Amino acid sequence: MRKLLDAAAVEFGEHGFHEASITGITRRAGTALGSFYTYFNSKDEIFRALVDDLSGKVREAARSARQQDLPALETERASLTGFLRFAAEHKEIYRIIDECEFVDPASFRQHYQSTATRIRERLSEGIRKGELREGLGEAHAWAIMGMNVFLGLRYAVWGDAEAEEIAELANSILRDGIVKR
Repeated sequence: MRKLLDAAAVEFGEHGFHEASITGITRRAGTALGSFYTYFNSKDEIFRALVDDLSGKVREAARSARQQDLPALETERASLTGFLRFAAEHKEIYRIIDECEFVDPASFRQHYQSTATRIRERLSEGIRKGELREGLGEAHAWAIMGMNVFLGLRYAVWGDAEAEEIAELANSILRDGIVKR
């Protein structure tokens, strides 16, 4: 199944959902067409599984980039660094997730809601530890996620900056804001 999901990421990333084909996926995976149907019933089904798989990979990339028990802002910096590195290696994620909004809106929504929930949990932990101000909530988590998503698009997908440099820039916005003091 792993080979099929990896092949589907390339196929959907290159051709988009509508132009991608099951035979293209199986050819890339080096498997027989019958093997596909052992795991999936349709192109829609593997697409949904792929979105779920990519969401899990993003979660793991952010998690594995963090050392345990970092201060709150360092946790955000490390998480973004991990995401940016993942996105630079898997640029197709942007096309796949963007198309998901129209192919499978429930999976699209789940992808972003679960990501925002993880960010909100990290913010809540920072508040609990006394490192972040009270009152940070869902909208703050979505704002951070939005910043991260577009920084990933600009710098990981379109290129020309190091993940650490961009993550530090984002961290400075969280730390210092944008108001002249």
